[in-house]
Amino acid sequence: MNEQALLRARGIHKSYPSPAGPIRVLRGVNLEIGRGEMVAVVGASGSGKTTLLQVLGTLDAPDRGELFFAGRRLTGLAESELAGHRNTNIGFIFQFHHLLPEFTALENVMMPGLIGGRDRAEMEKKARELLGQVELTHRSGHRSGELSGGEQQRVALARALVMEPALLLADEPTGNLDSASGSRVFTLLRELSRSRSLAVVMVTHNMKLAASMDRVLTLSDGLLA
Repeated sequence: MNEQALLRARGIHKSYPSPAGPIRVLRGVNLEIGRGEMVAVVGASGSGKTTLLQVLGTLDAPDRGELFFAGRRLTGLAESELAGHRNTNIGFIFQFHHLLPEFTALENVMMPGLIGGRDRAEMEKKARELLGQVELTHRSGHRSGELSGGEQQRVALARALVMEPALLLADEPTGNLDSASGSRVFTLLRELSRSRSLAVVMVTHNMKLAASMDRVLTLSDGLLA
């Protein structure tokens, strides 16, 4: 194992109970992600890709195995410590943007910082800069219902980056968009990854997008190949 990797997963197992017995989803996953690296995870529906992303993002705990971030062991930390880790070090993007409808695009982008107790003026400055980078300065005062699907996902991308995380976890970020909007979101994601040395792990069914990343890993039978 490379001790300098940003993210390391070692022997990750995860199962869920069912009336017929435990369903084993992850069966000893090993993974390393370097700083600034873009990695696609592909596989059949139901293969456990989203489960893997949730475990990597500490949204769900593995049954056994170890997870390290920048050399720090995350496995076994208290939930309060994991919440702080997620807020500071990880950005999340999902297929459905999960913007707060009562707030403007600018306020949605600021939200992680406000929840984390950051200075409002500082967060507004960062949010405006990011909205400029995703080409939405002119839509900053609009609520999510007034934005197109592609615009909403670009707001979600800006929100995921406002805390300047080292790692971005993306679950089908273009899956709910038309091909043109999806391509635009992915192009922005790649540009931001390169300019910020941002590591990206993206679950996708889009093999064309996957092939544009640094590595493509296939999840099958609970293991990565």
